[in-house]
Amino acid sequence: MNGLSILVPAAGASSRMGGRDKLLEKVAGVPLLRRQVLRARDTGAPVIVTLPPAHGQRSAVIADIGCTCIEVPDAGEGMAASLRAGARVADPDHALMVLLPDMPDITTDDIRTLALAHATAPQTVHRAVTAGGQAGHPVILPARLRPAMAGLRGDEGAWPLLRSETVILVPLDGDRAVTDLDTPGAWARWRARER
Repeated sequence: MNGLSILVPAAGASSRMGGRDKLLEKVAGVPLLRRQVLRARDTGAPVIVTLPPAHGQRSAVIADIGCTCIEVPDAGEGMAASLRAGARVADPDHALMVLLPDMPDITTDDIRTLALAHATAPQTVHRAVTAGGQAGHPVILPARLRPAMAGLRGDEGAWPLLRSETVILVPLDGDRAVTDLDTPGAWARWRARER
């Protein structure tokens, strides 16, 4: 995928999981973080993964994949710290797709669908939505927004940028664009549905 890098922000503390690490939960026998990084890598785009300072197990499950891993010392600040770190490392001419790692229903084909949409309008933000139109992830931020990403703060992610941008919405099947697993209850419901 020419002109696109994929950022997997995996520096969060998984604080709502009651001591478990949501990114190490197994899906079909594979840790979720590994599964999603592999799906990103299978597109052929460069993949950047942000990690918290104490990241031993997370880095271990993706060590052989061939992605760029970045430690984020200020990860406790929230999503903005990962976005800033990813923006610094990515090719400056590339758009940056933000692919949240706790969304197990996002597939390689979904990532490609967004990338193809972006290729037709590379100066515009693209955002995945559900079949019913609910905004979700992944989101592609064009390269021209890289300087603005350096000013992001807190846990709002890229919202401050998106508010002032035209956003092209890209529908994905079902609710996969909004299915994220942050709590033990969300994991239990998702696993029950997958049976």
